[in-house]
Amino acid sequence: MPGRGAYQFDVQSNGNLVDNQENVERARRLFNDGDIILGEWGPEGNEGDFKHGGWHSLCHLAAGAGVYKNNDKYLWAAITYAGTEDVYRATISQLEDAGTTKNIPLDSSQGRNLIAQATLLGFVEGTSRGHISARGKADLPDAFNGWPRQEYDADANSDARGGTVWEHWCTTRDIRSSQPVGDSVIKSYVTLVSTLGGKFVAAVIRGRVEHEHPIQLCGLVKGGFITKEEALWDITPHAIPDAAESLFLEARPADSIKAVATLEWDTSGGLRYYMFKRKIEFWNKTEKVAKDLREFGL
Repeated sequence: MPGRGAYQFDVQSNGNLVDNQENVERARRLFNDGDIILGEWGPEGNEGDFKHGGWHSLCHLAAGAGVYKNNDKYLWAAITYAGTEDVYRATISQLEDAGTTKNIPLDSSQGRNLIAQATLLGFVEGTSRGHISARGKADLPDAFNGWPRQEYDADANSDARGGTVWEHWCTTRDIRSSQPVGDSVIKSYVTLVSTLGGKFVAAVIRGRVEHEHPIQLCGLVKGGFITKEEALWDITPHAIPDAAESLFLEARPADSIKAVATLEWDTSGGLRYYMFKRKIEFWNKTEKVAKDLREFGL
């Protein structure tokens, strides 16, 4: 099958990305390509934040998650932190009968089998408040171009910057293959997208009309990371209720699974996207996306 888009991404028969090293390298180059987004990187903090790092939208994309259900059990598909190695993995998490959480690598045979037996229900926005998944990790002050992760580990009741979005703002400030943490995030994200599909990518990036996300969405389509049809998915996000939000802000798979169990899902097979209420007004509507794509020549 021929590659898709300007970057010639390898795709599966269902249109999802192939989870291979070639696509990882394409994604790494794409998210550091300033030309394809016409230099619209997003708001910078430290000088050189995008020299080795990805587009602003990448931290939001890496923080998003998918929700499955297998019989009566909800499953959480996300990039999770492997603390003993200080890297990240794409995993499918489930609560065990004993009350423990099992994080299964998505690219393992067990993970693939679990996905094959489950039904995809939809997606959830990453948190930009609350805890990070790498709790207890103390980076050096100059880590990630001066963005140590622990600065964004906030209490779930705090209004301070925090959560998995800010965590991955840090981790994606250097996505070169020579950097184990950033490299693991890019690899994990390709694995996650290969499982959840392009609608997952489109929903998360459409959660903002600020910070140059609309033009970066066009860059994803031009590059072939997702299709134009996926970008134009006609969906309206649902607001996350307060009780579920409090659980998501803990940034733990077990709490996230408990949260998704309280949400309403479409039992007829339609996918849903859940956003936090404070930012839902920034949703990029389908009509605006279509206009942006036309202006981008797509």
